[in-house]
Amino acid sequence: MDDKKQKQQQLNIELSEEVAQGIYSNLAIITHSSSEFVVDFVRIMPGIPKANVKSRVILTPEHAKRLLLALQDNIKKFEAINGPIKNVKPGSDPGIPPMGFGGPTAQA
Repeated sequence: MDDKKQKQQQLNIELSEEVAQGIYSNLAIITHSSSEFVVDFVRIMPGIPKANVKSRVILTPEHAKRLLLALQDNIKKFEAINGPIKNVKPGSDPGIPPMGFGGPTAQA
């Protein structure tokens, strides 16, 4: 690949200090339509019956699939170094409420 084509393909991604701090989430609620996936990141606190969405990410179906593959690859690498991640079944944690409130929904 020549240098000119490589320079055209480079992407300069900036990360502000505020965004770099991140947002803690211990629940992801995923819904979808025919044209997009919506991932809501929620923080649930013990003993508090109300939780707010802290961040929402909207993805095209193609990008959602690329994210899935990237997560699978990274989990595989993580587990190779740190050992298996404990499987969590939906509804097995009493601190996490059931997510059956309508629409196509998954929990991660």
